Amino acid sequence: MAKRGHERAEGPSQRQLRVGETIRRALSGILLRGEHHVSDLENVPITVGEVRISPDLRQATVYVMPLGGRDAAGALAALNRARAEFRHLVSREITLKFAPDLHFALDRTYDQMDDTRRMLSNPAVKRDLD
Repeated sequence: MAKRGHERAEGPSQRQLRVGETIRRALSGILLRGEHHVSDLENVPITVGEVRISPDLRQATVYVMPLGGRDAAGALAALNRARAEFRHLVSREITLKFAPDLHFALDRTYDQMDDTRRMLSNPAVKRDLD
């Protein structure tokens, strides 16, 4: 069955990837420079690992992790409480028709990498790989 013009393969488009990376860089800079007014995030270094954006570019999920994972739930709650402020700050740094709504979520990729390393170091798995 042939695909129609409005149907596309799974995964984000190049534009979604580009906009997501632009938002990621803008947010990383804002957090690094401390340009926000969120007292709960003072002196809390936060890594912005990835930004996934919806096809219409109006919703962005921002995957974050405080350095060392300390009080991740508290930092995530503070970020989500200040979503409007971060949206405004991002909109000043990027040029889009609409500033996307930001939703913050914990970045679990580091946990997944640790699990994979642990699994690959298992003697039974090593034996199977050799």
